[in-house]
Amino acid sequence: MDYKKFENNRKKKVALIGCGLIGQSWAISFLNAGFNVSLFDPAKGITAQAKEKIEAKLSDLQVNGLIKKKNISNYLAKIHLAEDLSSAVRDSIHIQESGPEDLKVKKELTKKIDAVAAENIPIASSTSGIPASLYASDVKGQYRCLVAHPINPPHLIPAVEIVPAPFTSTSITGAVKDIIISIDKEPLELNKEIPGFVVNRLQGALLNEAFKLVKDDISSAENIDKAISEGLGLRWSFMGPFQTIHLNAPEGIAGYVKRYEEMYKDMLNKPEIDWSSIVELGLEEELLKLYPLSEREKHEKDRDNKLTKLILHKTKP
Repeated sequence: MDYKKFENNRKKKVALIGCGLIGQSWAISFLNAGFNVSLFDPAKGITAQAKEKIEAKLSDLQVNGLIKKKNISNYLAKIHLAEDLSSAVRDSIHIQESGPEDLKVKKELTKKIDAVAAENIPIASSTSGIPASLYASDVKGQYRCLVAHPINPPHLIPAVEIVPAPFTSTSITGAVKDIIISIDKEPLELNKEIPGFVVNRLQGALLNEAFKLVKDDISSAENIDKAISEGLGLRWSFMGPFQTIHLNAPEGIAGYVKRYEEMYKDMLNKPEIDWSSIVELGLEEELLKLYPLSEREKHEKDRDNKLTKLILHKTKP
C-alpha cells in the first residue's frame, strides 16, 4: 500500500449504487484504500444488509492480513448508508453503479444518477458486457458515463476493464483510471467498445470450446477443469496468452505462429484464421518491446520461478 496515497484518500468519498455482491466488493476496495463510501440500493433493506456483509468480508481479509487497519470498526465508521440517490452522490468524487445486468434498468438508473450528481463527476458502470453507448446514449451528461468492469470478486482480483463510449470525455476516462489505480487495481483500457469487452470475450471463447468438448463426449467436465487449473491456468495466473506463446518458441511469437497456425486452423475448422498478418501488423513489435529475445533466458527463469512458487503453494496441506 502507498501510504502517502492512502493519506490523500482519507477525506475523499465515493458513491456505490447497488449493494449486491459486486457493490459490497467495491466498497471493501475503496475502504481499504482510505476512501469514505456512500452506499445506496433502491431495494428496501439491502443497503443495511450490505454493511453487515461487508463487515464479514473484512473479517475474513483481516485473518489473512489483507487489510491495512487493525480495527474493522475504523472501516465501518467510513460507511454512510444513504436513504436516496441524492444523498448518496453528494460530495462524491466518483460514482460506481452496480445494478442489475439489464439494459432497460441501466438506462433508467444512469439517467437518475446523472440528474442528481454534480457535473464532471464520473458515472461508471460495473456491467459485465453492456457498452455505455447502449445505456447512456440518451443521458444528458453522457460525456461522464463509461464502463469500469471489475472481475468477480473485485476486492480480490486487481483487473478492471475501462471502456469509454465514443462520447465519453477523455478527461473522465483518465480520472477513472486514476481512481482505479489509487485503490491498487489494474486498469485495462479498451481502445473501442465491443459487447462483452475483453475479459468475458476471452472467457466466452474458452467456455464455448469447453461446452463443445462435453457435448461431443471428448472429456469429462472434471478433466476439462483440470486442463486449466493444473495446466494452462498455472501460467495464465501471472502471464497472459501472448507472453506465454512468445516464450514458447525460440524465435518468439513469429516463430510460434509459423509453427502452429495451420494446426489451429485445422483443429478449430477456422480457415479464416490469419495470425501471421496480425503478427506482422504490430503484434510482434509490441511483444519484442515488452520481452526482447535477447532477454529470453531471464524471462524464462522468471516464469519458472513463479511456477515453482505457485506449485509449492498449491501443494501445501
